[in-house]
Amino acid sequence: MNGQERTARTITVRSYLMSNMRNYSMVIMLALIMIIFSFLTNGVNLNSRNITNIFMQNSYILLLAVGMVQVIIIGNIDLSVGRVCAFVGALSAMIYNTGAGMTVTIVASILIGLAIGVFQGTWIAFLKIPAFIVTLAGMLLFRGLTYIITNVTPVSLVDDNFKQIASGTVNIDALTFGDLHATALAVGLLLFVIIVVLDFAARGKKIRNGFDVLPMGLQVGKIVLYGVFIAAISWKFATYRGIPTVAVLLGITIVGFTFMMNNTIIGRYIYAVGGNARSAKLSGINSEMVTFIVHVIMGGLAGLAGVVFTGYMNSALPQAGENFELDAIAACFIGGASTSGGIGTVIGAITGGLVMAAINNGMSLMNLGAQWQYVVKASVLLLAVLYDIYTRRKAGLG
Repeated sequence: MNGQERTARTITVRSYLMSNMRNYSMVIMLALIMIIFSFLTNGVNLNSRNITNIFMQNSYILLLAVGMVQVIIIGNIDLSVGRVCAFVGALSAMIYNTGAGMTVTIVASILIGLAIGVFQGTWIAFLKIPAFIVTLAGMLLFRGLTYIITNVTPVSLVDDNFKQIASGTVNIDALTFGDLHATALAVGLLLFVIIVVLDFAARGKKIRNGFDVLPMGLQVGKIVLYGVFIAAISWKFATYRGIPTVAVLLGITIVGFTFMMNNTIIGRYIYAVGGNARSAKLSGINSEMVTFIVHVIMGGLAGLAGVVFTGYMNSALPQAGENFELDAIAACFIGGASTSGGIGTVIGAITGGLVMAAINNGMSLMNLGAQWQYVVKASVLLLAVLYDIYTRRKAGLG
């Protein structure tokens, strides 16, 4: 009613946990996995070198997961991203070998990926060909094109500077004290301060608009947990080699797309189209354009992931990209994305990717064969989808 002021109220801990169970269940699972493997590997999985390697070894999958979760939210799938990575990775090596700098190579590779996204997005959004079919064709097409441009031969790089994007670190000399790279600690502190400011700013906005807020004790407790996590990761980076370059790249990507999904019109449109494309269309949303944009974004991120993987391998391999798309899809579903679309977050996809990475890493440290890793990953994926179906039915959503 006009002139009526809404009053904010605090919600109970129980209701908060129940309403956010999907968001936090995978975080809890990740923590449990790391703790379990710490006992099974005598703490090797938690040492600074291993934590840094987990980020470096899985960075390209996490980049793909950021784009894939958007594709899944709108109810589509992209089977081509692994082969697009291989194709763009080969082109990036060739571009770099011409004498172009790393910046030019990265920009060119992202643009090539965006162009591929435009190509596939046009077929999907405007020509109404199912995404499964278009990207299946793309998977075959870009594998063939990769073989053609490389002549089925690895493309070596002219120097070692390319690999710095995947295995290099970012440090400030003035903040380096022997083996302690305090740049990581400084960045971690800055990140924590930003989170605190944004969290309390969001709380104040909710109170002003009459929305439910957490009890202050729970709010502080949540921030303390954030602080503990950031401090732990920062310390691990600081005591090994510093902040991995790819972690900075991944962090910028995560923050940028999380902001887009939560605070922009296109983000709201993506969720609306995924929730009910017909209703979104009737409400005035150009669902075809939204679908097109999402696939263009996926193409750009696949291009960037191709550069990172080429840097990680220090050469462009024609057979690269095998099962990348499956790992990215699994990360999204494990991280809480719904099989029916409309539900999912960038942070959830990253968490799901880290769950898979922690399992792979822990089992490798235990010298278990790849066959057992496949079995465990398949089981985790099936359980995650089962959990999604169970929670949706319990909430009356399907």
